[in-house]
Amino acid sequence: MPDLEERIKVIEDRNNRVTYEKSWETSWARRGLIAGITYICAFILLNIVGHDGAWKHAFVPVMGYILSTLSLPPIKKIWIEHKMKQGAKNV
Repeated sequence: MPDLEERIKVIEDRNNRVTYEKSWETSWARRGLIAGITYICAFILLNIVGHDGAWKHAFVPVMGYILSTLSLPPIKKIWIEHKMKQGAKNV
């Protein structure tokens, strides 16, 4: 039986890791980090090409990213509900 207990422990550890990874994927820390990196990259690129006001124009891609992360969960919910209804019709 120790083999069974060890296998259960491995599965529980994996499930915990998956839970934390899912939590990271939807966290504001991750969104903020990506937004910050996006801003820095856009700012550097705009400065390289000599764009005036690079500091404020670099916010454009950041705002696009933030808006997309805010709109995707409701769209995903609608899509899942639609697919579930389609699945119920096929059964």
